[in-house]
Amino acid sequence: MKEDLPSDDVTGGTPDPLRRTLLQAALGLGALGFGSAEAAAQASIVPSIGVDLPPANEAVSAFRVAIASDAIEDLRRRLAMTRWPEQETVNDWSQGVPLARARALIDYWRDGYDMARVERRLNAFPQFRTSVDGLGIHFLHVRSKHANALPIVLTHGWPGSVIEFLEVIGPLTDPEAHGGRAEDAFHVVIPSLPGYGFSDKPRQAGWNLPRIANAWSALMKRLGYDRWVAQGGDWGAGVATWLGKQQAEGLAAIHLNLPILFPPPIEGEPTAEEKAAIAQLVAFDSTMSGYSKIQATRPQTLGYGLVDSPTGQAAWIYEKFGDWTHSNRNPESVLSRDAMLDNIMLYWLTETAASSARLYAESFPIHATRQVVDIPVGVSLFAGDTFLPPRIWGERTYSKLFYWNRVPRGGHFAAFEQPALFTSELRACFAGIRT
Repeated sequence: MKEDLPSDDVTGGTPDPLRRTLLQAALGLGALGFGSAEAAAQASIVPSIGVDLPPANEAVSAFRVAIASDAIEDLRRRLAMTRWPEQETVNDWSQGVPLARARALIDYWRDGYDMARVERRLNAFPQFRTSVDGLGIHFLHVRSKHANALPIVLTHGWPGSVIEFLEVIGPLTDPEAHGGRAEDAFHVVIPSLPGYGFSDKPRQAGWNLPRIANAWSALMKRLGYDRWVAQGGDWGAGVATWLGKQQAEGLAAIHLNLPILFPPPIEGEPTAEEKAAIAQLVAFDSTMSGYSKIQATRPQTLGYGLVDSPTGQAAWIYEKFGDWTHSNRNPESVLSRDAMLDNIMLYWLTETAASSARLYAESFPIHATRQVVDIPVGVSLFAGDTFLPPRIWGERTYSKLFYWNRVPRGGHFAAFEQPALFTSELRACFAGIRT
């Protein structure tokens, strides 16, 4: 049965067949505390697999991660019992992760990776849980020592997590210790999306991008921030875009490292630069969007295999590190195996393969498309990302576009892959918003 696409003309006269192709391509792109350290140290210890998270309420409660020893034993056993497929019949990644690369990653996970590493890294920062709109939300909240720091909410995407931002927390909150100035400081809030990490898994449909944006607005208000900014890439860019579209209370500006400019706002005959961006969208849809269409249509079926098999979960995520980093499909050249496995571990331990994938089903095709935003918007395009739109599309979409920059290194996981460049972009972008 042919799908009926939205009838509103957002392409400025683009012929219907091209418009359909562009929208279909867009659907393939998926591709964010108060309290002292002492209070965080006194937080309840909660095993992170096989045990429900403690119920959250509107209080902001300190939280710490504790990985149960039997969860580690179970993981090692499953990794050792992996049943491998035959080798691919090509000499590249066109059929997915090559067998040799997958085996090397799993061997390291089983025998070389420190299984307690992700617990230590997360517990080095103040973490909290609170109920927003009836759902328990997990978040990191690190306040700067500088009283005039600018509050910022950072939102991750799929297959990312709060792990993506751990290396930028120090530079953002304590800039003087990381090559910056006191006036560059931020108070940092990093929530886990609903159905991701240690946030609750929605039990009913409806947790789409606009609803998440409303939840983040409520969270920032609960934390006492009356003027703040938002940043995101991938799904985080969708959340930040909707925060801007909703003109959330107290929101001064947003920054995107994947501007949601699809379908593109074409006017007349596309320029050479526009044609190149259109070609990126079409190529992505043709060769790289299978994961997205599965997650948007069959997240439950997908979950059975990934929640049961750590090797399956690892390969599902590792492929995107290969495809989307600025590494020529050699992700270990820009991200350590330890860092990638920290992120994979978080998905495995929290059993969130299906719940995280449901965000695709919730938000395609209506909410994860171009939205006109009338508050200040800044954009950083990292050279290795999957989609590099021209500035003119941003100007036709964001009436108060005030920052647009191309960064020579880094890809889709900008903060994870290039934390120093990502930090510099946020400092530069929001410098004029602080006063």
